[in-house]
Amino acid sequence: MKDFLDALGLLLVIEGIFYCLFPEAVRRMAKRAVQLPESNMRIGGLVAVCLGVCVVWLVRR
Repeated sequence: MKDFLDALGLLLVIEGIFYCLFPEAVRRMAKRAVQLPESNMRIGGLVAVCLGVCVVWLVRR
């Protein structure tokens, strides 16, 4: 549970940095995301999950 909370906190820090430093880019990206087909969003999410699992597995090895 501690690892999960650590990861969640790190996610919030990284996301907050983007919102703080690049608010207009985040806004443009959100507008483009609304226009993407659902299938592309699902594939992008699946790729992100797979990369995340690989990173965690490599770090914990």
